[in-house]
Amino acid sequence: MLPDAHELAVREAASSVTVPHTWLKVPMDPEEVGRWLPAGWVVDKGETGHLMATDLRATAPRAPEGYTASVETRDGVTYVQVRDAAGELAAKGQMALLGKATVIDSVTTERAHRRRGLGAFVMRALADHAVTEGAALGVLGATDEGRALYETLDWKVYAPLAACIYRP
Repeated sequence: MLPDAHELAVREAASSVTVPHTWLKVPMDPEEVGRWLPAGWVVDKGETGHLMATDLRATAPRAPEGYTASVETRDGVTYVQVRDAAGELAAKGQMALLGKATVIDSVTTERAHRRRGLGAFVMRALADHAVTEGAALGVLGATDEGRALYETLDWKVYAPLAACIYRP
């Protein structure tokens, strides 16, 4: 993630990359950032979204009836998984702490389990864990579909988020 979206920073960051399929997320209009990218870089419009943030608060969420949740931290990443009564994965998400902030990523609900509050539960479980660890700010990159959920949980959009990938 490139927090300071100006032309020189984008060009320098992109020019320093030598490994194919490296991602660079830039909080600005995808069309504009696309003009600044060196050869080999493209803006992946399917991955472009919204930079969102919120002040975190603990809510002591409970998994919806018929589901169980687990929280596990490995190598600095915390994972929340929700399983149905048969033990099948129904929803998940992950986060990493960066000082007083946490970055939430990869929140998904399996199609057969949607519209049951699992995505909201995962978000609240991640936020609770982050607060316990001393975080006060949550940050994430959202798709259009995810944005709708996150806004119901008091997350705000702060900028468009261009997703760029190195494909030489």
